[in-house]
Amino acid sequence: MSSPGSRPVTPAAASQLNLRGAVDLSSLRRPAPAPPAPSAAPVPARNGSAPTEPPAARSPLRVDAGEENFQDLVQLSAQVPVVFVLYSHYAPESPALLATMEQIVEGFAGRLVLAAADVDAFPQLAQAFQVQAVPTAVAVLKGQPVPLFQGAAEEEQVRPLLDELLKVAEANGVTGSIGGAGAQAPAEAPPLAPLHQAAFDAIEAGDYAAAATAFRQALAESPADAEAKAGLAQVELMGRLERLSAPEAEALRQLAAQEPDNPEAQLGVADLDISGGHIEDAFNRIITYIGRNFGAERETARVRLLELFDVVGTSDERVAKARQGLARVLF
Repeated sequence: MSSPGSRPVTPAAASQLNLRGAVDLSSLRRPAPAPPAPSAAPVPARNGSAPTEPPAARSPLRVDAGEENFQDLVQLSAQVPVVFVLYSHYAPESPALLATMEQIVEGFAGRLVLAAADVDAFPQLAQAFQVQAVPTAVAVLKGQPVPLFQGAAEEEQVRPLLDELLKVAEANGVTGSIGGAGAQAPAEAPPLAPLHQAAFDAIEAGDYAAAATAFRQALAESPADAEAKAGLAQVELMGRLERLSAPEAEALRQLAAQEPDNPEAQLGVADLDISGGHIEDAFNRIITYIGRNFGAERETARVRLLELFDVVGTSDERVAKARQGLARVLF
């Protein structure tokens, strides 16, 4: 993976930060811990000059991200934003950007954690974040990705983005901090309830049906369990998407364009849009369908829309806007 074509960060990008569900982070399952990548591999320099060495980890707020600790970092993002820098030993800008990011994150006194991810050793992360070039910076906040920038960047360009990221974090209830001396390893999360743990284990194994069963049982025992409700909506979405091949997905989009009143096609494309981060498109598609149709199909679409609200997060502003649109077509 190389850096040509990368886009340098600009301060104006800070105003565009928002939580978005463009990446299914839970799909990055780790069947077994991967051996750590060599940290001293040389970085080829430009114009055939001598290779340079990547910088050693200096900041106690830097974590080297890999398959073995990725889920822990995602969980940590519910406490503090985790800024992933995806780099490669073959991208000459990587060492300088990592050094810059370490210095900046250290200045935020534990309100951010830096996760350095070698895409050569952990290519699944680059695929999940839809990275086009390295280095790239992507924050994770409450388990959701927040794209930051691609390419090299200076401190005066990055700091406004991270200031804005912390504002978004505060608006979403993420206001924790990590002590500098103990931040090398993420804090251990409290144990999950047994049925939640069973669901998580099933997701790790790729068994979404079993995860859904565990979440349904949790809801049967505690109907007010918001986490189980959201988890059930998420694994049911993942299960539906898993059954679609790429050709089938494309055929579904074509069918939806040809048959706007076909409920299966419209709901199927809404699933695809949610998984691709096109949240408002998905919501608007279902609301438009509900506004044109009546009977059992309309109710099915309404229920699916409410489930997708849970997937995105009921506090998300796009959900609030879509609820208003749903109310207009229903009443």
